[in-house]
Amino acid sequence: MSDIVIISPHCDDECIGTYEVLMNKNNSHIVIIYSSSAEQARREEAIKLREHYPNIRAQLFQKSIAPTMLSNPNITFYFPNPVTEIHPLHRELGAVGEVMAREGKDVIFYTTIMNVPYIHEIDLPDKKEDILNKIYPSQKSLWEYEKKFILFEGRCKWMF
Repeated sequence: MSDIVIISPHCDDECIGTYEVLMNKNNSHIVIIYSSSAEQARREEAIKLREHYPNIRAQLFQKSIAPTMLSNPNITFYFPNPVTEIHPLHRELGAVGEVMAREGKDVIFYTTIMNVPYIHEIDLPDKKEDILNKIYPSQKSLWEYEKKFILFEGRCKWMF
């Protein structure tokens, strides 16, 4: 069983970039840490994720993230990729992940833009779309016309 911490700049990034991680039954303890700038409306939607998946916990953090879990060596962290992401907050939080990776923490970088060379086609895109529609109806226009958010995910591990 894996302990997972997903750093999500905005509510919905965790489902767009790490849906397969969230749905993996072997990941028994998943904590999603949302940026404090996550919009209130989507925070309320994110609560629905916990209703559907009781193994997922969520919390907010300020810019200076320092929860004790960040020092736990048995956790795999998922951060947005600081190099390929376009949104400034994604890059800023990804830079925290880069520092942690350089310090030897187990960090995997994910993307929400799907135009990087390390994407792969997911197994159950219809199920991903269904979950996104249930959890984040306010964002439906994002993936309604851009199927890349449904069909693909990209995660990579940097080697130092």
